[in-house]
This record gives sequence, C-alpha cells and structure tokens, in this order.
Amino acid sequence: MERWVLLRKGGDFQAMGAHFGISPRLACLIRNREVVGEDQMERYLNGTIADLYDGMLMRDMDRAVDILREKISEGKKIRVIGDYDIDGVNATYILLEGLERLGAEVDSDIPDRIRDGYGLNMELVERAYREGVDTVLTCDNGIAATEEIACGKRLGMTMIVTDHHEVPYVETDGEKVYQLPPGDAVIDPKRADCGYPFKGLCGAAVAYKLMEALYEASGRDSEELDDLIENVAIATVGDVMELTDENRIFVREGLAMMGRSRNLGLNALMECTGLDKSHISAYHIGFVLGPCLNAGGRLDTAKRSLALLRAESRKEAAVLAGDLKALNDSRKEMTEKAVEEACRQIEGGPLKEDKVLVVYLPECHESLAGIVAGRIRENYYKPVFVLTDAEEEVKGSGRSIEAYHMYEGLNRCAPLLIRFGGHKLAAGLSLERENIPALRRKLNETCGLGEKDLGEKVVIDMELPFACITEAFVKELELLEPFGKGNTKPVFAARGVRPLNLQILGKNRKVLKMQAEDLGGTRMEALYFGDPEEFQKVLEQKEDGRLSVTFYPGINEYMGRRSLQIVITHCQ
Repeated sequence: MERWVLLRKGGDFQAMGAHFGISPRLACLIRNREVVGEDQMERYLNGTIADLYDGMLMRDMDRAVDILREKISEGKKIRVIGDYDIDGVNATYILLEGLERLGAEVDSDIPDRIRDGYGLNMELVERAYREGVDTVLTCDNGIAATEEIACGKRLGMTMIVTDHHEVPYVETDGEKVYQLPPGDAVIDPKRADCGYPFKGLCGAAVAYKLMEALYEASGRDSEELDDLIENVAIATVGDVMELTDENRIFVREGLAMMGRSRNLGLNALMECTGLDKSHISAYHIGFVLGPCLNAGGRLDTAKRSLALLRAESRKEAAVLAGDLKALNDSRKEMTEKAVEEACRQIEGGPLKEDKVLVVYLPECHESLAGIVAGRIRENYYKPVFVLTDAEEEVKGSGRSIEAYHMYEGLNRCAPLLIRFGGHKLAAGLSLERENIPALRRKLNETCGLGEKDLGEKVVIDMELPFACITEAFVKELELLEPFGKGNTKPVFAARGVRPLNLQILGKNRKVLKMQAEDLGGTRMEALYFGDPEEFQKVLEQKEDGRLSVTFYPGINEYMGRRSLQIVITHCQ
C-alpha cells in the first residue's frame, strides 16, 4: 500500500527566492532536496568545474601520482584493468586517454563477465605479468581483490587500486574490521581513513580525479582533461550514483559537453539511437545510451564499448554503435522473457510471502540478472536477488529498496557464499546451488524489515493548484535538472481532481489521455502512463468522481502548437 507523505521543510522562501532571483516555490523545492544555507544553494544552482574538490584530499592520491610520474618517465609498461559495466568502461577510457596524452606506455584489459566474473582475478593478474606489465592500475574494482593484489605484488608488479565500492570488512563483537588490499596505493573515497569530503563518486569520477592530480603534479593544465567530464557524467548516471554535490556538477557540465562532443563513438551512438545532440538529458544516458554501452559487457565483451569510445574514424564508430544497439535490442527481448518467468514463480508459490525475494532463473543469461532484479523490485517493492546458472556455480545480482542495506544483508550470509560485493542498493554474489534455500531463509530471517518498510512511500514536494502552472514555472523547473537518484523530479499533488473525456492511446494501450479539472475549476490536459484499467478502477470507487493525484507539469509541442499539460504519476 502506498503511503503519501507531504514534505514540510522550513525556511524563508520569499527571502531565499529574492536573493537568488528565483520564485519562492523553486526555493522551497530546492530546500526539499536537503540543500541548506546560502553556500549550498549557490553550489546547487550555479556550481561549476571550479567548485570541484581537490583530488589530492583522497587518501593515497599523492602516492599514486608519485608512482605514475616515475613509471611514465622510465617508460614502464602500465596496464589499466577496468570492469565490464558502463562505469568501468568509462573509467578505463579516462585513464587510457589521460595517461596516453602524458606519453605513457599504457594498454588496458577488461574482464569477461561470464568467463572471468566481476573485477580483478588471478588470470588477469598473471596475464599482465606474462605480457611484461610493470604496473597494474585498477578502476571501478580492486578494493575487494586482496589475494589478487597480493599475487601481483609477489610477481614483482606495482599495484595501484582506484575504486568506489564499499571496503570489505569482518564484523567481530559488533566492531567492523576493514580489510584493505595490499596495493602500493589504494584510492577509494569510501575508505574509513579517507578525508575526501564527498563519498558518492563513481569509479570513473575517481579515475578522473587521479588524472587531474597527475596532470597538475606534472606541470600540465588539468583543463586538457575537460573533454573527459562527459565520460564521468555518463558513468555517474549509468551507475545510478546520487546526483548531489560533486556528482550534480559533473553531470550538468558533462551533459552540456555532450551537445558539442568531439568523441566519434559517442556521436555515432547518439545518431544511431535517434537522439538530438542539443537536448541530451540524464534520462537519455540512463535509458538509451547507457543500456547500449552496457550491452557489450552483458552479451558480448565490454571491450567493444571501449573500442567505440576510442574509435578513430566515423566509419569504425558507426559500425560499433550499430552493433551495440543491436545487442541492446536483443537484451531487451531476453529481459522481458526472464521478468515474465520471475513473476510466474513469485505469484505461483510461497515466494510471494517473503520480505526478501530470492528468485532462481537457471535459464536466464547471467548478465541480465541485475536488470531483472530491478524490474521485479519495481513490481513488488521488496529487495530482490535474481540467481542464475553460471559455468560452475550459481551467480546472482540484487537490487534493493531504501530500507534494506543489501551489502550488509549479504555479509550476514557470508558463510553460504563463495563471494559477494556491492553497496546499499545493489550487490552481486555467487554460491553453490545447494545453498540457495538456505540463503533465502537466512536473508529473510535477518532482514529486519517490517510491513511499513515494504510499502512504497510517495514523497510529495507540494500541493499545486493547476492555475499556478504556467510556461514560466515549467521553464524555471529546468534549474533543478539534471534529475536522477538523489535529485528526483519534484512531485506535485492536487486533491479533488475530476478526470474527464478519458481516452486510451498507444499501440500497447498503456497511455490514458484526459482533461483533468481541479477544485478551483482549472482544466489541464493530462496523461497517465500506467495501467489504464487500474486508474479507472480507482476512479469507479469514488462516489464524487474526484481523485487525489500526483503529477509533474510540462509543455506539449505538437504541429507547432504549445500547450501546458501534466503527467499524472499516482492516484488514490
């Protein structure tokens, strides 16, 4: 059951609005995003690259910079080892580009999702040694690779780790004892002893910070790296980082850069997917470009996505972009089948009563487990683990809800698992097949979730009469962008709304168009992209034919005509 909650943050919105040249309503919306005080408000509205923190504040950044300067000057062979997702690929690209521009002898390796699994492994380390690599530089992985890093050191290689994932720990008598890998430098803002002021960076952002610090220490202008901010933006949105603080600046600046990008691969992918370069938003990264870049690592090899970013001709870029789009189209079909099977299992058995869903889909391609888990979480609003058969074991991915810390949940089940990793809202794991029932039991016994935690909370920013919706107000809302996790679109609400002239549209008949009239008698064109039958059921239960709705306002442009409209998101 949904719980609707109206935010009531205090503040002198009239004065805040006057100070920053915005409406009191917009000042209230920004305050609702936990932005407090003039400095934070200024950074939220007007933050630029100049407001980013100094990467040298990260623990071990100075050591990594010193090592890399020495290795470059000596002509030593450096290998970047990334990961196969959108963050890992962009982090690898940033390090390769940054190091090459400094004249380093550098190449890269990315694990195969099926054959190698996540992150650094012994084969990657030993292959680097066999191929004469002097220094291994990880990105978006390595913080949990204690044995692999130690192996590299034993072989005589220099090992530098850059990562953003949680540092593994062992809990003893309620105390967390953190286990850092024995690298020559270990950079991760989530280190307990790291004084960096923002912990929410993705792997590509940490890689960018390293290159920025390296350039400054080498007497080069770090502005030479500005073009790589678009890759930080893509990785930040694609890896679903919170769009707060530095991430907000990275994404806003990166989106602006994508409109004038000189990267042949990115341009080809935008063209191939039919996007307008001049209007790229975080939505387009999350739901169009990102899935294509991820499709390489899911169904083929992430090296294909890296090759796209590094393409040197338009022809090569066009071919690679077309391949990735085709892979993503195939991935969508496979995902739909797996989601249908998962829902059948849940609805047809005892799983539905569980608070943490553990769904075993042996036929599902293991690379799709995380996407399927995310879809199931949306359907049931519960933490979900989707498990599937790998070559010698069962692998899985989890997606969580706000009330459940997924990494900590898995940590309580550590004896049942071969390996696991992740953070609060997403995790990966592998285990023996016979341990699946025990894992399901243990996760549910230790989850600590109550019924209240499992009801989706709809947080409303403010009630808004339809008469207050103007083109100027809709335009002003753009100052809140980019939207995403941690900076969601505002949610407006109105009571006593009468839906009139309902029409079902769309080839799948999933769009409801109507006129909506509020208590003040103002009518707006409205769309609802949910289940039209459910909407009409809720409406039929209302004797007065009036609903409470949440919505977001916008402008509909059609055949040269502009009209105000709202998109209804929830009703009751």
